Amino acid sequence: MLLEIANLPRSTFNYVKSHMDDKARKDEAILKEIESIFKENNGKYGYPRITIELQNRGYNINKKRVARIMRENNIKAVKRKRRYNSYKGTVGKLAPNILNRDFSTTGPYQKLGTDVTVFITPHGKLYLSPIIDFHTREVLAYDLSENPNMQQIRRMLDRLVKKHGDYLTGAIMHSDQGWQYQMLYYRKFLKEHKITQSMSRKGNCLDNSPTENFFGRLKTDMYYDREYSFKSLKELKQNIRKYIKYYNEERIVTRLRTNPTNCRDSYFESVI
Repeated sequence: MLLEIANLPRSTFNYVKSHMDDKARKDEAILKEIESIFKENNGKYGYPRITIELQNRGYNINKKRVARIMRENNIKAVKRKRRYNSYKGTVGKLAPNILNRDFSTTGPYQKLGTDVTVFITPHGKLYLSPIIDFHTREVLAYDLSENPNMQQIRRMLDRLVKKHGDYLTGAIMHSDQGWQYQMLYYRKFLKEHKITQSMSRKGNCLDNSPTENFFGRLKTDMYYDREYSFKSLKELKQNIRKYIKYYNEERIVTRLRTNPTNCRDSYFESVI
């Protein structure tokens, strides 16, 4: 009787009834893959990166469907927290804000960023000073130290030149107004390697947001909610080094749809 009232053929009703579970079965197969990707990346991938990874694995799927499946199964990436400030006033020489929040690039090594962040643990403090390529988001060089001193900055810069020295001419190096970046050694080093210095405005972290974003992502992925699981600063250092290797060589940058190292390599292959 209901079919007659709805003017619906019985064959249509039977077809819909027999296929009601198809969507659930298809979602179940995708869910298993999503859970696998989520676990492989320590529960830190949200739906945009999981969508890209699924597409890389051959799935024809869009982010709306991935977001729905994750939402229905309560799969959520952890949100970020923040932040260390090395500003101590004018203790050396300041540089102009050349970038003025223009982080756009057309290739690697054009615009770089640096800063220092701190990990506060029951075993003491650990400071990370990296240099980030704003095009690929690759960590080009970094140093870990229990003291945020000028020696840390020297080691980081030496590693940058040792690994990437052939590509630095003409680059812009952006930082905040931290005391390290006002020092003569730092300014002289950049000048000798034909790197232009740029500084954020006072107290404005958005002027160096790509570097700040890296700090937030690193701590969310491997530190926050695990602060007390590290048995020593040595163990924390090992985990940070492991994460940076993973970040450079495996973790997908959503905008690039690949990892930073692949992005850099692909760029230079395309211009040869």
